[in-house]
Amino acid sequence: MSTDDVVEQILRTYDTITVVGASANPAKAAGEVPAVMQSKRWRIIPVNPTATEIVGERVYPTLADVPEQVGLVDVFRPSAQTPEIARQAVAVGATALWLQLGIASPEAREIAESAGLLYVEDRCLLIEQRRTGISGGA
Repeated sequence: MSTDDVVEQILRTYDTITVVGASANPAKAAGEVPAVMQSKRWRIIPVNPTATEIVGERVYPTLADVPEQVGLVDVFRPSAQTPEIARQAVAVGATALWLQLGIASPEAREIAESAGLLYVEDRCLLIEQRRTGISGGA
């Protein structure tokens, strides 16, 4: 399956995006992208150990703290941190891992794909949503 196919499958399948590294600063991509995706009918679950509320949603310090099944994990953290995030995503039963534009890791890819997760790296969720025209609320 091509990366474009995986992108479209993810956008069509998931109505909730768990955002690791979400930011309360709307000037940062990690703040803007979740806010815009939320406005396009996706539910956002922010994960950030230093915030309590982002885009009007309760923030969880880690993926393991999210009190419901996690599906899509969208990552705004440095590439070097993504293998551990991939391991955490697998541990909580996530089914898709998306590394934002400028973030890539062969190790994270191997961890995710070996566990059967859909995987995208070095692409912006918002740019891909705009390119495909797919809206949330699956």
